[in-house]
Amino acid sequence: MMTIVSFLSAALLLLVPGILTEKAYGPNLIELTIVNSISNAPNETYSADIVFRGILLGAMRRLQETNADFKFTYTEDPNYGPFLESVNDVAGDSAEHTYWELLVQTGENGPVIRPDVGIGCYIPEPNDRIILNFTKW
Repeated sequence: MMTIVSFLSAALLLLVPGILTEKAYGPNLIELTIVNSISNAPNETYSADIVFRGILLGAMRRLQETNADFKFTYTEDPNYGPFLESVNDVAGDSAEHTYWELLVQTGENGPVIRPDVGIGCYIPEPNDRIILNFTKW
């Protein structure tokens, strides 16, 4: 009898959508804004899904897969993890002292912060506004 109950419970988990998947908690939206502080080009804003406790890099990959207008590249540093190289064909250049800065506005009217981690470690909260700012050092 116990075997039948266990089997039916396992079968039920397979049949009910959303159980044991990354969408189990439902998608959360974040806003991703591209700012070019050097050329003063118009800002570009996108909406991206972030899974519960998912990293920013995952949301950016999903956005790139579903939106042809958004693209980015990064390199993997063995000590520091993913390093954002370019966004929408605009690349940082060490000779020009340019780079992509990660900023976050927490909540709708919250302060803009500079996280102490990058795109591979930052875990956005729902309704965060992620700002990828092209700037100089």
